[in-house]
Amino acid sequence: MSSIPPEAPPAPPAAPAPGSPPAGPGSPATRRPMAGLAVSLALGAALLSLLVTGMLWQRLGQTQQELARRSQDVTLEVAQAKTKATEAESLVNELQARLSVAELRLSEVSLQRSQLEELMLSLSRSRDDHLVQDLESALRLAQQQTDLTGSAQPLISALQAADARIARAAQPRLNPVQRAIARDLDRIQATPVADVPTAVQVLDELVRQVDDWPLLNRVGTQEEARSLTPAGPPQRPEGQSDEGTADAHDQPAAWARVSTWWRGWWQRAWSEMTRSGRELVRVSRIDTPEAALLAPDQAFFLRENLKLQLLNARLSLLARHNASARADLAAVEQALKTFFDGGVPMVASARRTLAGLSEDLVGHELPRADDTLAALAVAAGGR
Repeated sequence: MSSIPPEAPPAPPAAPAPGSPPAGPGSPATRRPMAGLAVSLALGAALLSLLVTGMLWQRLGQTQQELARRSQDVTLEVAQAKTKATEAESLVNELQARLSVAELRLSEVSLQRSQLEELMLSLSRSRDDHLVQDLESALRLAQQQTDLTGSAQPLISALQAADARIARAAQPRLNPVQRAIARDLDRIQATPVADVPTAVQVLDELVRQVDDWPLLNRVGTQEEARSLTPAGPPQRPEGQSDEGTADAHDQPAAWARVSTWWRGWWQRAWSEMTRSGRELVRVSRIDTPEAALLAPDQAFFLRENLKLQLLNARLSLLARHNASARADLAAVEQALKTFFDGGVPMVASARRTLAGLSEDLVGHELPRADDTLAALAVAAGGR
């Protein structure tokens, strides 16, 4: 902005002409300079006002130009802003559409993921359930085999196989089953089990020996019967012919044969007569009157009854009825003690065998995998 020029100093008053009268305040001469000064001041003020007005007008023009320029710039910027806003709005709409598609796809992916997780979980649970069912079926089959064979080995093998399968599966919810298997294995391996196959073979052998057991009231022993068996004709030594015998005794061969037959006949006749004489009277000690009063036909039924009792004990062992088997064995042992000769080694051995079987069957119950089956039931129910 241009500076305002300083005001001109007022002109000095004109000196009065010589010879004129002095001017007074009210004289015309005095009023004329005063009027010129006022006019000068008014002109100066007008000029100054004109100058200030020109300067203000110039300033206003510049301001208008600046405002016009800025208004044009603002208009251009507004137009650009509108264009950008339109582009941004279209971009926002496009992004919103893409976002909607992305959200839709995300929801589909989430649904597929949840379905996949559920499928994997169901497959895992199905595998575990199948494993539990297989283990339970294998253990029950092994229990049946143990009940049939009387041996704990099938059950022990099934428990060990189940433990190995659970260890390979590595499922935390099957850890209680693994601990139950360990407890059952320790208990079964520490439980004494009767050897049923061996006991059955022993009973079969006793059934075959029943007919050979001698009674207390028997008439003669087998050794006596063998000693009383008539002897046949004497045998000639090997390599010696009839001609050699005839030459040795100076007798014909026919006479030698007749003489041999005659001597053999007399020996047989003498043996029969002496045996009949010895069997007329026989003295023996029998402590039990039941054995002394046992008739020969009753002895047959006694032996058959013992065979039936031994076979019944055999069936009881196979059916795992140890109490019934012990009762039958005790009855057979009592019959042996009452009716048969205990001094004979065969009878004494049979009595010892029966006593040993009875002792083996006392308190020997077949083991069961109850803890493992209960743990498997809990695992199957907790799915």
